[in-house]
Amino acid sequence: MDQVIETQNKDVNLEKPPVGFTASALEELHRLYKELDVNEDAVLRIGVKGGGCSGLSYLLAFDKKEDDDTYYELEGIPVVMKKAHVMYVLGMEVDWETGLNNRGFSFNNPNASETCGCGQSFSA
Repeated sequence: MDQVIETQNKDVNLEKPPVGFTASALEELHRLYKELDVNEDAVLRIGVKGGGCSGLSYLLAFDKKEDDDTYYELEGIPVVMKKAHVMYVLGMEVDWETGLNNRGFSFNNPNASETCGCGQSFSA
């Protein structure tokens, strides 16, 4: 079932999650599900929260689904997001980096007007 969400005065038809994941990010998420023995009713929550150097911080965590969440499935991973967060992350790509300088999830967000040096927070 398609879902239409208004973001910044334009409707966006969402058939799939508004956030993409690279192959390495998906591989790491699958590994974490197994290694952390995540509860079977846990979902991956994607979104934003207030705080951080630039005003908003990214949210990527295992959580429980809430009534007002939008549900997606991505390569066997249950994903939820609050509708209000879509406008901040629409088109964002999450990657998993394993280099010497950076290790962890990174966020390439086309909606960010400014990002902090750590890459974990932004302003829209």
